[in-house]
Amino acid sequence: MRLLLSMLVAAPLALFVGATLLLALFQRHLIYPGAFRNQTAPTPREAPAGTQAIRVETADGERLLGFWRPPAPGCAVVLSFHGNGSRPEPAAARFAADPWRAEGWGVLAIAYRGYPGSTGSPSEAGLIADADAAYRTVAARAPGAPVLLHGHSLGAAVAVAVGVSVSHLGLYLEAPFDSLAAVAASRFPYLPTGLFLRDTFRSDERITGTGGPVLIVHGTRDGVVPLAHARHLAERAGPRARLTILDGDHVSILGARDREAEALFRPGNATVSPCRKTLAADAP
Repeated sequence: MRLLLSMLVAAPLALFVGATLLLALFQRHLIYPGAFRNQTAPTPREAPAGTQAIRVETADGERLLGFWRPPAPGCAVVLSFHGNGSRPEPAAARFAADPWRAEGWGVLAIAYRGYPGSTGSPSEAGLIADADAAYRTVAARAPGAPVLLHGHSLGAAVAVAVGVSVSHLGLYLEAPFDSLAAVAASRFPYLPTGLFLRDTFRSDERITGTGGPVLIVHGTRDGVVPLAHARHLAERAGPRARLTILDGDHVSILGARDREAEALFRPGNATVSPCRKTLAADAP
C-alpha cells in the first residue's frame, strides 16, 4: 500500500517535471517556429513586385534578408515586422501596393535572425537588434524619411520594443499581445513559465515609453491572441491609442484597416507635406 501511494504521488510529479523541462529546453522552438522549419527555402528569394531584396547588417554581425521599396521624395517608409510563423514577403507586397504606393510610401520588411534567408538564432534581444538594424538601414537608404513602425503578432512586440528608442510616426499593431509572459502563462497555466521563460516581450511596459499615435487592430475570433491583450495594450498606451475590433481571426484582419492607417500616419497634410507636393508635381 505504501509503495502504491508513493507511485501515485511520484507519477504526476515526474510528468510535471518532465513537461517543465521540455518546455524550458524547447521554448524558442515554440516562440519562433518559423526559424525551425522551412529552412530549405531558396535564398535569395524572389522579391515581391515593386520591391528589391537587400541585405541588412546588424550591429552584432548577422545578415538579414530584407525587401525594400524606396519612398517617393519627401515621403515616409513603413518598417514592418512579421509574425513568429511568417516571413517578410506578404508585408513587403502589401505595403508596396495601394493605398500606400499611391501616397508615395516606401517599405522595408525583414526576416528575423534565424529565419530563412537570414543568419543567426532568434531571441528577444536579437530581434530587437534586428529591428534597430532595419531602422538604421531605412535611415541610410532614405535619409530624413519618417518611419512608421508596423508589426503583426510577435512583430507588434518587436515594433513596440524598437519604438522606445527611435523616432517614428507611430505604431500600427495588428493582433498584438500585451506580453509574451502572459501568453505563456495562459497557455501553460499549471507550469511555472515565469521561472524559466527567457523572452518575455513586455509590450505592456514598453508601450508607455513610445511616442506618436497607436492604431491597434484585433479580431473577435482570434484564437492565438485573445482580444483582451489588445484592450490592455490600448489602455496602457493611453489616449493616443485607437483600438479597432473586427469580426476576424488572427490572420484575416491583416490589411483590413490599411486605408485608415495610411491616412492616420501620413506625415503632414495635403497643403504642407513635402511628399504631397512632390506627388502633385509629378502627376500627369
